Amino acid sequence: MADGAASMDSVAGATTVAADRLRSFIERVERLEEDKTVIATDIKEVFAEAKGEGYDIKILRQVIRLRKMDSADRQEQEALLDLYLSALGEG
Repeated sequence: MADGAASMDSVAGATTVAADRLRSFIERVERLEEDKTVIATDIKEVFAEAKGEGYDIKILRQVIRLRKMDSADRQEQEALLDLYLSALGEG
């Protein structure tokens, strides 16, 4: 019986450790979600400030998206855009 009790204690201990680790992951994600909300609010405020000074927010977002791209990918995308517009008689 003593072996069974020791086995049960180790299972309970492992369950407690697993629960603590799970709680740790969840709490970390929750804190990061809170940070993400704060950052999203900050970004929205920066765009509002830029808009207040007359900048076009849609274009600012496009510039930010383009700056994130690899230079070669951006050039390829621009070349395709020019090609498509030319094919439509728009370019």
